[in-house]
Amino acid sequence: MGRTVKRISLTAWIFIGMAAGIAIGIAAPGFAVHLSPVSNIFLRLIRSIIAPLIFGTLVYGIAGSGDLKRMGRIGLKAIVYFEAVTTVALFLGLAAVNLVQPGAGMKLAPVEETGIPQVHPSAASTIEHVFPSSVIDAMARGDVLEIVVFSFLFGAACAAVGIKAKPVVAFCESLAQVMFRYTNYVMYLAPLGVAAAIAVTVAGKGWSVLLGLGKLVLTMYAAQAVFVTLVLGSIVMLFRIPAGAFYRAVREPFLLAFSTASSEAALPVALENMEQFGVPPHIVAFVLPTGYSFNADGSTLYLSLASVFVAQAAGVHLALGQQLLMMLTLMLTTKGVAGVPRAALVILAAALSSFHLPMEGVAVLLGVDAILDMARTSVNVLGNCLASAVVARWEGVDFAPAP
Repeated sequence: MGRTVKRISLTAWIFIGMAAGIAIGIAAPGFAVHLSPVSNIFLRLIRSIIAPLIFGTLVYGIAGSGDLKRMGRIGLKAIVYFEAVTTVALFLGLAAVNLVQPGAGMKLAPVEETGIPQVHPSAASTIEHVFPSSVIDAMARGDVLEIVVFSFLFGAACAAVGIKAKPVVAFCESLAQVMFRYTNYVMYLAPLGVAAAIAVTVAGKGWSVLLGLGKLVLTMYAAQAVFVTLVLGSIVMLFRIPAGAFYRAVREPFLLAFSTASSEAALPVALENMEQFGVPPHIVAFVLPTGYSFNADGSTLYLSLASVFVAQAAGVHLALGQQLLMMLTLMLTTKGVAGVPRAALVILAAALSSFHLPMEGVAVLLGVDAILDMARTSVNVLGNCLASAVVARWEGVDFAPAP
């Protein structure tokens, strides 16, 4: 009998791509810096998926359920869960940075320009940002929150119209299925895209840049690991979510998010995998995209840690009351700049400005932001996948136990 050769999975190929990217970045940095077009092409293709996939899945999920009251109930449960978990993440980051003191004794070197756009969102502009003036413009900019709001209202209108909207709902169902297949095609490029992205990062930043900020990086990764194991792990047990099946469902989107530092890269795979895990389509299509604006667990933990780190590095003592006020500010501003590039750094810059901390702290963190972004983005994706499962459990979904 001939031996059956086991096919290498996409996850394994992505690991291989990560290892190859690190090796190329170290061994041939001059060559590696020219690989950015490869990673950019992959990420551009990924971004092309987001708007039509969210629109198709969310409109079909809402209109197909035909129950607007139920969707409102799901939305309320999701927001309550989001706020509870992100608050825990903020305080965990605050505890970690005060315990380890990674910025103590580090002197900030002044710089003239951080390269980060200054954004100071007010409460009014935050609320205004949620509602799109043009869904075409929102799709062109990739503003997930505006697309979600439009799709939710559009789906509600289809449900209210009833039978006359059936062709539109059928189109949205077909659109979602086509975009899932489109995603499969794009994923064939994932190992190459990941290898190129890692190679460019290593070649451009180098390992030496991590030495001065190594304590911060280790603190950040340790805090994220504690959050995943203790907080998210406790939620898995509390809501009786089958851990083995959930791990298999989130493994690939988590790895994609970690290796590319892009939530967009993981969203299509996360949507499909969580549906296969057993989360109803109308729940996963609402909770996952909405969570990208309201449930950025990894980013909120990072922001609480990074803001106090800058204060420590600048020799500025922040009293507990000041730190708590900063946490409240971060909690609000994280909801307002979802569509801004490098949003975490933008929010950090706004917080430092508000509390009169040196802006050069942003430039210092910019050197290792790619490494930090990998951890916070992957935890964001993991937290959102779990949120969809929790809301489904609240809605009475009984997941099959892991085999």
